[in-house]
Amino acid sequence: MSIPFSKYHGAGNDFVLIDNRNNDFTPTAETVKQLCHRQFGVGADGLMLLENDTTTDFRMRYFNSDGGEATMCGNGGRCIVVFANRLGIITTTASFMGVDGIHEANIIGSDVSLKMKDVDSVETDDDFYLIDTGSPHFVKFVENVDSVNVATEGKIIRNSYNIGGNGVNANFVQITPEGLKIRTFERGVEAETLACGTGAVAAAIAATHWLDLTEPTINVFALGGTLRVSFNRTDNSIFSNIWLTGPAVHVFDGEINIPAFGYN
Repeated sequence: MSIPFSKYHGAGNDFVLIDNRNNDFTPTAETVKQLCHRQFGVGADGLMLLENDTTTDFRMRYFNSDGGEATMCGNGGRCIVVFANRLGIITTTASFMGVDGIHEANIIGSDVSLKMKDVDSVETDDDFYLIDTGSPHFVKFVENVDSVNVATEGKIIRNSYNIGGNGVNANFVQITPEGLKIRTFERGVEAETLACGTGAVAAAIAATHWLDLTEPTINVFALGGTLRVSFNRTDNSIFSNIWLTGPAVHVFDGEINIPAFGYN
C-alpha cells in the first residue's frame, strides 16, 4: 500500500508530513524508521502527522527518526503550519495542539513565527545550562563552535543527563557580535542536525540569562539557516511570550509504499 506525503524543512531540519485527519495511517516504530531512512525511505529528521483536534485548528504529532513519539519540535511546528495552509485548513494564522500544549503561529511571507511554551525554570551549573523549551536541552557556551566534535561530545552529553528518563539534546553555542552560532546533537535522531528550533530557543534564553542581555530579538545561526528568537523576561528564570521565527520550506510531494503493518 502507498501513502501520500509531503517533505518540508525548517532551516535544514527536515520532515516527512502526512495528512492523517481520517486516521488512515497508524504509525509504528518500524514504519517511522523506514519513512525517515535516508537510503531506503523519504529521508528526514522526523515524521509529523496532522490530525483533527476539537479545540484548535489541528493536532501535531511528532516522531523522531528512531521511531519514537517525541516532545515538541520548533522547526517541525513551523513546517506543519505551512502544510496546514497548503491543505486549506488555515490561512495565515493558526492555533494547534502540540504535545506540550497549544501553540499559535503566523505565516509572514516565507517565514513562520511560532509561539513556544513559557519557560519558568533555568537550571545552571559551572559551564552549562539545562532548559526545557518543550524539549529538554543542555546548552554549553564555547569559544569556537566549528571546532567542536559534536558527534562525539554530543552523544556523551545526550546520555549523561537523563531528564525524564530519555536524555537531553546537546547544544554548543558561540556568542558573536551578530548573534549566536549553534550546533545541536538531537536525541531521537542520534546525530547532529542542521537546525533545532527548541534548541535555538534554549540557547537564546541561556545567553540572555548568562550575559543579562536586553535585546528584544536574538539571531541564532544554525548550520542550515538563521532563526530568530524573541521573548519577554520577567526575571533571570522566567521567560514568556516566546516566539521562534524562521523559514519553513515545502520541498516536494510524493507517495511511498510502506509495509502493511503501518495501516489500520
